[in-house]
Amino acid sequence: MLFAGSIGRTDFPRGNHGDLIRSITTKLWPLGDHVQFVPGHGPMACFSDERRSNPFVADSVLARASL
Repeated sequence: MLFAGSIGRTDFPRGNHGDLIRSITTKLWPLGDHVQFVPGHGPMACFSDERRSNPFVADSVLARASL
């Protein structure tokens, strides 16, 4: 689950943080930066904004994590 400025919780049974991040980056990002979405909670958002500033899945955050 992707939210504006956040991601869904992975601390529930069968939750997996790595799988969630991988799903967002491999299934959602390829749809294009122009895509807007309405998350289950919070305001409408755009993939380009999330790729720039989301503290969990921003491109800069993921680049640092892969070092």
